[in-house]
Amino acid sequence: MTKTITFLIASNTGSSLKRITVSTLTLWLIIGSLSFGLLFFSILFFDYFQFKKTFFITGGLKQKISDQDTEIQNQRKQIQLYANEINLLKTKLVDLNNFEQKIRIIANIENTLEQSSIFGVGGAAPEDLDLNIALEKNHSSLLREMHEQVSQFKEVSVKQKKGFESLLQYLGDQKNLLASTPAVSPSYGWVTSRFGYRKSPFTGLKEFHKGLDIASKTGTPVIATGDGSVAFTGIDGFLGNAMTIDHGHGMVTRYAHLHKFLKKEGDTVRRGDVIAQVGNTGRSTGPHLHYDIRMNGISVNPETYILN
Repeated sequence: MTKTITFLIASNTGSSLKRITVSTLTLWLIIGSLSFGLLFFSILFFDYFQFKKTFFITGGLKQKISDQDTEIQNQRKQIQLYANEINLLKTKLVDLNNFEQKIRIIANIENTLEQSSIFGVGGAAPEDLDLNIALEKNHSSLLREMHEQVSQFKEVSVKQKKGFESLLQYLGDQKNLLASTPAVSPSYGWVTSRFGYRKSPFTGLKEFHKGLDIASKTGTPVIATGDGSVAFTGIDGFLGNAMTIDHGHGMVTRYAHLHKFLKKEGDTVRRGDVIAQVGNTGRSTGPHLHYDIRMNGISVNPETYILN
């Protein structure tokens, strides 16, 4: 016999009781259905909230990935900009090297293989870096080439520096040589005796005159014909009061028959400095300046060095 359960339902309105009778099996089926439904909706709500949470997390990750992609593209743009700067740097190094070669040609300066081939054997500059790589592609190969070229340019800059230093030193030496070379007339007046053989005004015999005689009145300024230092001032035999200037590079000038010294031994002089006055000392027929030049101890014709 099936067991039953009766439920009495009372109302607060005073109406009669209501009676509901169900079998225990039916009751358990109802309770089971309600429990299952409750469990189902609990799971459904739990999954919904989990989905919602996952949705927000996924959205945040997508935004983060998007931001990272944007940052990577910006970094690759910077890499391309740096690559362009490297290409420009290479162009400037090539231009500097070409400029140095032109100066060497103009100045007739011998060039060495090391100086002419700053980019190594053959002297060829590396190819320009490729700036057209898509931003979506990996730039590791470009970075590797950039690193290699920067390392190469460091070596090139060292060679270029040495080349310009040697060029600057050579031009400085040439400037000093030109400044030291006697190149102007030592005084104003009339040339009364030139370099070479002549008849001696004192003995009437043939003699070799090692300098240039310039007649002028006593006190006429005598100037240094090139940069140098005063090596001697004093009486020099028949030349009377004489001054010797050492110009370096094996060049020496001498000024004789002077009336007065305006520089002393050890003084540094520049071309055009007034160093003495014309006089009539020593063996002389009248006020004049005796001027001679010696190159490595050998007398040379002073007139070939007077450019004014």
